[in-house]
Order: sequence, then C-alpha cells, then structure tokens
Amino acid sequence: MNIYSMTGYACGVQESPAGTITIEIKSVNSRFLDLQFRINDEFRSLEPIFRDSLSKKIQRGKVECRFSFGKSANNTQGKRLNEGVLNQLATYQQDLVRHFPELETLAAADILRWPGVIEEAEIDSEQLQTNIQTLINATISDFITSRQREGSALGQVLLNCVSEMEKIVERITPLLPVILQQFQQKAIARMEEALGLSLSKEGHNQLSVSRDEILDRIRQEVTLYGIRIDVNEELARLNGHLQETRQIISKGGNVGKRLDFMMQELNREANTLGSKAALKELADAAMELKLLIEQMREQVQNLE
Repeated sequence: MNIYSMTGYACGVQESPAGTITIEIKSVNSRFLDLQFRINDEFRSLEPIFRDSLSKKIQRGKVECRFSFGKSANNTQGKRLNEGVLNQLATYQQDLVRHFPELETLAAADILRWPGVIEEAEIDSEQLQTNIQTLINATISDFITSRQREGSALGQVLLNCVSEMEKIVERITPLLPVILQQFQQKAIARMEEALGLSLSKEGHNQLSVSRDEILDRIRQEVTLYGIRIDVNEELARLNGHLQETRQIISKGGNVGKRLDFMMQELNREANTLGSKAALKELADAAMELKLLIEQMREQVQNLE
C-alpha cells in the first residue's frame, strides 16, 4: 500500500461550449483536514460536491481549491442572433424607407453592431454540470497521484534513515561487553591508584578495614555502576522500534501520526543511550542516532 504526502498540486482545464473551466488544487501539511474553496459566486453550489469528493480521498492537510469559469470571447457557439431585435430593426427600416425612399438599407455590419442583436446563448446547465463534475474527479485524481509520488519519495528517505540507524546499532552492539570491561578495568585501576596514594600518605594502620576489603568494595561499586551504564536494553528497544517503523512504512496508508509517535519513542531511547554513554563510542553513536531521528521527524511532519 502507498503512503501519501500532505503536499500536492494539480490543475485541470477543460474547454466546453459555454466557456473554459479551470480547477486548481494545492495542499500543505496540517494536523487536521482543512479545506478552503475559492469559487465564483454563481457556482457556489458546487462547493458541497467538491468538498465531499475531496473528503473521501484525503484525511489530513490544508487544501486550497480554486474553481473558475470564463466565457470565451471568441466562442461563437455561445452566441446567437436575437430574432426579436432583428424583426424590430426590419420594421424600423421598412417604415423609414416608406417615408424616405432614397435612404440606403442597413449593411450587415451595421446590423451586427446594433445593441442587442448578438446575445449570449443560454448555457446548457445540465451539460455544464456534467463537464464540471468530470473535471473535478480528474483533477482530484491527479492531485492524489501527486501526493502519492511525493509520499513514496519521503518513504524511501525514511527507510534509508532506518537502515543507517540499524547499522549504528549493529556496529556498537558487539562492542558493549568490551566497552564495559575496559571501563571497569580503568575505573578500578584509577581507584586503586588513588587508594595507594592515600595509604602511602596516611599509613595502613590508620584504616579501620583491610586493603583487600576496600578493593573488594571498589570492585562492587564499579560493577554496579557498570550495570547502570549498560545499554543493552536500550539497544534492544531501539531495534524493536526500528523494525516497527519499517513495517509501518511498508504497510502504507495514513502513517503520519503513527510514525510521529515512533519518532518520540526512538528519540527517548537515543537520549537514554546518550545519558548512559560512559565512553566516546556510545556518545558518538547516540549523537548520530539523534541526528537521523531529527531528519526523520522533519519528513514525517509532511506525511498524511
């Protein structure tokens, strides 16, 4: 199934015997569905039809719809001669010729220039309504297609980010036991060194406990701290969230709100990873993850 961007554009134009019909639809992102219409007053009755057709196709986005109808000045099919005015002119001319036999008869050009001789033909409202409805449907279809194209592109960007994040997690996961062991060894060594300096200054007899007991206590504290900075659980949750994000994108449909929630969850785990990062490798990985999550969040805001 496809995913859709909330950004889209389509414009449809159709020539009819009555004139030119133009429909333009464009949209940007919004938390809800916001439909705005710009329609000629004489066609305001079309708004419910337009609104219903759009509401069935989209769920979110700020959508602006413009409808215009222009009568063609060069469209002779929309004009006709006014028989009543022509008959009246003929009567006038007969009366004038009867009184003034020397007068010239009116030329065709003079007759056509006479006010009211050429009038607009009545518009076939039923046919016009059919043409408008056809154009509405075609333009909405193009509009949905444009949102689908952009949504597909955004979906690929998101999947690329997911892949990059999976690589980061895969890269640092094997390092965790080594990182923890190195940290514990360095911490114990530093504390033993500090203890040695303290003993040399104060003397062993001044301590109420033995050196071995102190070292054992140091190892316990370092081990407990190592447990607190262990990020295996965070990485497992990150993997789970990334798999769910990939599945949401692949399934398609209205994914915007669900992906926005997943961005919050991913960001939470990345923050926790950063706060527990006792070594540079983890801190760098947490920063990379947060940058990718922020990129994804910006793109997700555009998805329906």
